[in-house]
Amino acid sequence: MNDPRSSPASASKRRVVVFDLGGVLLDWNPRHLYRKLFAGDDAAMENFLANVCTTAWNERQDEGRTFAEAVEALLPAHAAQRELIEAFGQRFGEMVAGPIHGSVEVLSDLKRRAVPLYALSNWSAETFPPQRERFEFLAWFDGIVISGAERVKKPDARIFQRLFARYGIEPQSAVFIDDVERNAAAASALGMHGVHFRSPQQLRRELAQLGLI
Repeated sequence: MNDPRSSPASASKRRVVVFDLGGVLLDWNPRHLYRKLFAGDDAAMENFLANVCTTAWNERQDEGRTFAEAVEALLPAHAAQRELIEAFGQRFGEMVAGPIHGSVEVLSDLKRRAVPLYALSNWSAETFPPQRERFEFLAWFDGIVISGAERVKKPDARIFQRLFARYGIEPQSAVFIDDVERNAAAASALGMHGVHFRSPQQLRRELAQLGLI
């Protein structure tokens, strides 16, 4: 999963860019799946996502819990919704609508300029590999760190430190891009240049100001 194409020594001498994946390069949202499962009943869907398969519940998978364990954790209180709960892991790919094209264009521009590229993402170790096969541009990275495999997620400093150590990245040489503001702030606190992603256009402007594209 973590297969760098350049040596840690060479990566540390140049400015590098580290991307979050979901919400920056990939349009991930559980509603892409659950709108289908709830047949357009948005109120029921929102109630399910707020009270059953919640953000906090899903984040446990980002920390390494398996989906089998996650389903079992919900069944005592929500047995009647078992199929809907199981769909979260079994049909996870349907939550990823596709690439965020403007961001992938930025990634491509950086690749053409031979900027070392890395990814650091909060993602289940079970559901990431199929998406890595699905999207060709995920092969452009010199290294990828996935929280579910590390059993620790952003904004915990430990996962950033693992990225630095594994790929020989000096924090002061790195730009980190994340759609969650607290994660970008955590990167900045460690010496990286944190960018809170809001749109591909805003990202391009900020990277241009840094002389990267």
